[in-house]
Amino acid sequence: MPPQPENAAAKVTTGPEEITGQPRRVVAKAVPWRQTFAALKHRNFRLFFFGQLISLTGTWMQNTAQSWLVYQLTGSKLLLGIVAAVGSAPMLLFSLWGGSVADRQPKRAVLLWTQSAMMVLAFLFAALVWSGLVRPWHILVLAALGGVAMAFDMPARQAFMVEMTSREDLMNALSLNSSIVNGARVAGPAAAGILIAQAGLTACFVLNGLSFVAVLAGLLMMQLPRFLPPTQPESNWQHALDGFAYVARHRRVRTLLLLFAIVGVFGWSYSVLLPAFATDVLHVGSREYGMLLSANGMGALFGALTVATYGDGLPRRLLVFGGLGLFSLMLLLLAVTQNYCLALIFLAIAGWGMLLYFSTTNTLIQLGVADGMRGRVMGIWALVFGGMMPVGGIEAGVLSHWLGVPAAVAIGAVVCGAAALVAWWVVSRKPPSPAAGPE
Repeated sequence: MPPQPENAAAKVTTGPEEITGQPRRVVAKAVPWRQTFAALKHRNFRLFFFGQLISLTGTWMQNTAQSWLVYQLTGSKLLLGIVAAVGSAPMLLFSLWGGSVADRQPKRAVLLWTQSAMMVLAFLFAALVWSGLVRPWHILVLAALGGVAMAFDMPARQAFMVEMTSREDLMNALSLNSSIVNGARVAGPAAAGILIAQAGLTACFVLNGLSFVAVLAGLLMMQLPRFLPPTQPESNWQHALDGFAYVARHRRVRTLLLLFAIVGVFGWSYSVLLPAFATDVLHVGSREYGMLLSANGMGALFGALTVATYGDGLPRRLLVFGGLGLFSLMLLLLAVTQNYCLALIFLAIAGWGMLLYFSTTNTLIQLGVADGMRGRVMGIWALVFGGMMPVGGIEAGVLSHWLGVPAAVAIGAVVCGAAALVAWWVVSRKPPSPAAGPE
């Protein structure tokens, strides 16, 4: 095959219609590596990308320090799960409202408020840790308040992607967004492990608070068209609930969200147990604990970049079910090892598989919904994401309390693997259609 010109654009053709009735654009030939970062040609997305990279690094530093603090204060595996549950539980109450707000208000304004609120909470956390007055109930209250802010932040941030880029670059933008989340998972925990050992826990919370300045500055510098508010609904509550009716009409979205819920309970809960796994199973300290999270994040980063580069050319069933199956297998291997180096490898591959699944699922949902419904559908996505994580945190905490950490991780891995197999079998029995499950 003759070499492609370096600046040749990837050829695009149309494929089966999305559930919106619009033709789906697919890549007909190999995508050059530079296409991985296609969405960065949009100035607004560049501002968002680099601001979020800094801010999310701080967030992962705080998350790492918070989990370590809880376990050092109490030694309770159950409380690790409870803190994670309390931090995610507000999404059960507010994410539908948050999705409705995202469809009715300027998304940048919503994000300015939510990011500012989370900055204030980070500085409050830093003050409590620095003063030595921090108690477990303080952590629970601050985690709950952060969950409220996140319930409004997540739907607006997801739905804002298409406004910062274009529909043509949306898949790339979503995958790059996943890449910065997981790039932060690499840098944040590693930096936190070093800071905890060298400067103490307070530094992690202070730096997280300062990191929000980057994303706030990026949002303020964006040049956006004038916001035209939609017609106000007769009932705000009905407006929020219309998202459920929309999801109920489309089989693909239903299938993806149901599998997403199962993984939310039994899959992601392994991260809640990592402080206990590092301490009690691997017998390592804070620095090595940070490296475990970083290995997981590094694998997830490569998974997100894989989807950004090749997502249009690879079978989506392979990305969804293959990625989830690989994630489940690595968790099962993690549960039976006591070797630190092997644990790093298993967590890295698990992160890669998880992001193949997660990023493709997110992309399929976002590209498959009408623009005017995107905020509300992503509110339901946040409801499933946030609502299942508290259940998963409690499930992991209870199982680890009674059966031990390895058994809790193994049970979660088996359930996720079985769910992937069942979903693949159900989808394979019927050829994909415009309203069917993953392609």
